[in-house]
Amino acid sequence: MSISRRDFIQGTGSLLAGSSLMGAATLAGAAQSKKLRIGVGPLLPTPEDTKKAYAPFFEHIAKQLGMEFDLVATTDWAGMAVAMGSGQLDLAWMGPWGYIIANSITGCRAIATAKYDEKPTYQAIIIAKPGINVKKFPDDTKGMSISFADLGSTSGWLIPSYYAQEVWKIDPKTYWKYSEGATHAANEIAVSSGQVDMATDFDRNRTAMIEGGKVAADANKIIWTSAPLPNDAIVVPSDAPADRTAKIQKILTSLTLEQAKGLLPNHYTGFIASNHAYYAPIEKAGLALGKIKRRGK
Repeated sequence: MSISRRDFIQGTGSLLAGSSLMGAATLAGAAQSKKLRIGVGPLLPTPEDTKKAYAPFFEHIAKQLGMEFDLVATTDWAGMAVAMGSGQLDLAWMGPWGYIIANSITGCRAIATAKYDEKPTYQAIIIAKPGINVKKFPDDTKGMSISFADLGSTSGWLIPSYYAQEVWKIDPKTYWKYSEGATHAANEIAVSSGQVDMATDFDRNRTAMIEGGKVAADANKIIWTSAPLPNDAIVVPSDAPADRTAKIQKILTSLTLEQAKGLLPNHYTGFIASNHAYYAPIEKAGLALGKIKRRGK
């Protein structure tokens, strides 16, 4: 399926409008080569941090396939969906919502799910300044300032928006002093420095930022936690060669704990074989919010 960036954005109801893709020129050049073109989303505070941390892992995959590779990191999750949707990638590490967006338009497929501390799930969270007293959420936070992450983020935008509509029965844009579009790292820092009262994030990111010394453990606190969500997906295009896809999935699921410690950032412990059905909770949220349509409809 051939799809332009403009068509992709329009097809998702302008959800991806304004998303930026780090290294677009590099991607365009890579498209002309026979290298394995790999993309990774904003898993760490900066694209440079992300590329440095994940390059050994993707190098391992490329070596096992007997190929060279080009790796780019996006500045937002929506950028990952755009890149996959416009045929610029052969393989991607995508956030769950970014994957569902891209799948709804292009049919790209999840083939594995990352394990973090041996779990293939994580949780969306809302953090707040330490001095805020919240006995009942969201009731005790009405009128406070809150920063949602970019519209391509699962935990930072999709899931809290879904809970607001379906569970809390509120409009976050009027219930709170609302802003959106920040990175997860920026949200952590904004709350910790007192710029906003609350912000969305996910448990893995908060842990990583505390361990990395980016924020102090007591600089903010968690005031809401979602149900478990499927971790990030390893994704291939709909037209990816079946034999190469099978090889990649085997490489991923055969990764030992010791190999994972050497190739992946702290806490990642390998992968489970996965498929589209594993991401049904994310798809359900996107459909409920009217941000995607089922393929073929």
